[in-house]
Amino acid sequence: MKALVFNPFSGAAGDMILGCTLDLGADRNMVKELIEASANVSVDIKEVVKKGIKALDVRINVPEKEHVRTYPELVDAVKAAGLPPRVEASALDIFMRLAEAEASVHGQPDLENLHFHEVGQSDALADIIGSSAAIHSLKCDSIYCTPINVGSGTITSAHGILPVPAPATLEILRKGKFYFRGETEQKELLTPTGAAILAHFARSIEAFPQGRVISIGYGAGDSELAGPNVLQGVLSELDSCLIPDIIEVLETNADDVSGEILGNLFEELLAMGAKDVAILPATMKKGRPAHVIKVIAKPEDTAKLARKIIIETGSLGVRVIPTRHRLMAARWIESVKFEVGGQIYEAAVKVARDSEGVLLNISAEFEDCKKIAKASGVPVKEVMRKSEEAARKLFS
Repeated sequence: MKALVFNPFSGAAGDMILGCTLDLGADRNMVKELIEASANVSVDIKEVVKKGIKALDVRINVPEKEHVRTYPELVDAVKAAGLPPRVEASALDIFMRLAEAEASVHGQPDLENLHFHEVGQSDALADIIGSSAAIHSLKCDSIYCTPINVGSGTITSAHGILPVPAPATLEILRKGKFYFRGETEQKELLTPTGAAILAHFARSIEAFPQGRVISIGYGAGDSELAGPNVLQGVLSELDSCLIPDIIEVLETNADDVSGEILGNLFEELLAMGAKDVAILPATMKKGRPAHVIKVIAKPEDTAKLARKIIIETGSLGVRVIPTRHRLMAARWIESVKFEVGGQIYEAAVKVARDSEGVLLNISAEFEDCKKIAKASGVPVKEVMRKSEEAARKLFS
């Protein structure tokens, strides 16, 4: 499976995404001609070196004076450009994401009268159309984005001085469920246009998926930073269709702790965000009975969970084992209705799929099935079977 991974360690903007995808092998002549036919701009593409890294710099040359477009005007411009259907659909969705973010920030639900300031110009139109065309031309099965460096400080906009990330950018990150971080560089490193393009095409992940690298591309940014101001893109052949994840395993030995305390700790750790908890019997030195407590957690939850374990068990330390290459299925809870003993009941099931949407597993939620079994008099094993059968008919 061919995947494109964006790695925005110096942020991302529309021209950086465009340069990165062209550097990865998208047809430069095709994309350049499409942009210049769609917007009142000219395009210059050249190689530059940013702090020792060779990158592709894309310059969109626009008329000196342009009026600020409304959202409907931008939609009309995209539809009038005669773009390939997939490129047009992507460009329209990207502008919709921008419009919805701006409307949410400004409390203006009427998109018909929404004016774009920073992203309503021909260069943004060119970046979005060009990036859409270039990404589609790479013909990837899936597209991912690692945590984005958004920068820090403040920016001056048409609405005054704003914090970084800009409110519209932050709204796009929120809706796209993107991982991001801010660093000491006092600069806006992620623009609303860059955020919207990534949100349309990419799924946010915390680490590179496991696979074999095919090619690497770099798109140059305008500013000079302490490090290389480039957007890195990687084409990879993935080993599987599973989703990469970063977790940590917390582990400690506990002796002289009662079963009641361990049972309570089990429940409290799960309530605090632990992904899973296991308590295993063990034999310590001098033959003393004890338990090994193992907790799977997200890195950001490790400290509070370790503290809870120490407080509750009296342990003097918790081992933290990084596991950076866990592969997992995407899973979520769905609700299904099915018949048991002549009555219709509803229960939750957990559905697991790979990154391409292929169904991997369906499992009934035990607590729901237990309640139905008690109400109907049917064995819980049979209730679970019926709920899973109903789910497979719906979600296969």
